[in-house]
Amino acid sequence: MDNIQHLLLGPAALLYGSGIAVRNGLFDLGMLGRYKASIPVVSIGNITMGGTGKTPLVDLVVKYYSGKGLKPAILSRGYKRKTKGVRMVADGRQIFLGSREAGDECAMLAHKNPETIVVVAEKRKHGAGFIAEQFADTLPDVLVLDDGFQHRQMYRDLDIVVIDTAAPFFEERLIPAGRLREPRRNLDRADLLILSKISDPETASRFEKSLRSYGKPLVRTGIRPGKPVQFAGEDTSPPERVIALAGIGQPESFVASLQESCMEVVSRVFFPDHADFPLKKMSSLAGQALQKGLSIVTTEKDYFRLQANHAVLDAISRVPCFYLPIELEIIEGSELLEKMLDQAVS
Repeated sequence: MDNIQHLLLGPAALLYGSGIAVRNGLFDLGMLGRYKASIPVVSIGNITMGGTGKTPLVDLVVKYYSGKGLKPAILSRGYKRKTKGVRMVADGRQIFLGSREAGDECAMLAHKNPETIVVVAEKRKHGAGFIAEQFADTLPDVLVLDDGFQHRQMYRDLDIVVIDTAAPFFEERLIPAGRLREPRRNLDRADLLILSKISDPETASRFEKSLRSYGKPLVRTGIRPGKPVQFAGEDTSPPERVIALAGIGQPESFVASLQESCMEVVSRVFFPDHADFPLKKMSSLAGQALQKGLSIVTTEKDYFRLQANHAVLDAISRVPCFYLPIELEIIEGSELLEKMLDQAVS
């Protein structure tokens, strides 16, 4: 099947790769200009499609700067949102938009960082200009650019790339034949590589060995699950036997977090990343959970998408529903990360 897929999608991937190469070449030669924001920019991105652990890192970086007394702002495309153009998600005092208008990740980041400015814009330079205009009297100290590695129109003071150790990309092809958004050699542009979702030190060591040729500093990170939070159904004790519900890029890492939290995953229901949850399917899922005495547990990001879909939320509220918050845990390299974050804003 893989060979057939390669034959069918290979030419499209070749065409896509050619376009990427021309575009990057024009930026490298200075023939395409780059917008320089009025404040320092820290970009956090990846080179693969979906689920690398980028959003938890954005959250960690924002909290790091806030903890140092600085005022960060988040600028994102707002993937899969129902709106267009530049939109203010939050101004650091009030949250204006939910997941439908802002995208699930941005809605989550705004709620987890209520004193942070959050703006979405397809063209990030327009978003940066909007922030500079709207907050001219009290400019943020740093702009955290979410999913910014491919967005080369914006100059950045620190370029971080997140690499998922749970989903190796060394044998991957360019999209649409594979998951690579651009060739692996383009990691040369990064200032710092973050290895995410490490659960096995031996696997991490193999990754590091493969990445050493790029000569980039590396930070090792893992995922630390928090306590499940109930958001629907009758109040009950923490979930034990559960249905894992997720619409994220790499759902198996979510299942691993549930199991690490001592939950028995009886059933798994996965949808594509950022997908809407179909009402009929979710009603059936709630019926199964009710019949078998199970709880439904989802990701924090999916929770925000569920909150915006009242019909689906009502349908599953017959059973206890929880989301599992997660945090990024720095295993090795915290001093290096902090030093580079400090240098970016100095």
